[in-house]
Amino acid sequence: MENGETTSQGAARETNEEAGAVVSIDAAYALFSIAHIHQVHLFYRGHLSTPDFTAGIESLEVGLFRADEIPWDDLAFLSVRRCLEHYLEDRQKGSFSFHEEDLLPP
Repeated sequence: MENGETTSQGAARETNEEAGAVVSIDAAYALFSIAHIHQVHLFYRGHLSTPDFTAGIESLEVGLFRADEIPWDDLAFLSVRRCLEHYLEDRQKGSFSFHEEDLLPP
């Protein structure tokens, strides 16, 4: 987050910086406490405001994937993996809830 920025504004900004995408934020979705590296990862659900996206200043490559195409072995962060797992489970159930989890060292 930047000074004077809300968490949802930070999420939208980071999405634009990393994926060149403009998004509308729907709701906070998942919070991961990662005490061993002194971090907290907060994820939001949202949707693309336009179909445009591109690798931003902080990314080499971006893409959209169907659930069966997610490159699980290429995900850099366990928090991203867990968030996607929660999302796919919630989507299958047809309802979304907030998820909170402590991630332990590998």
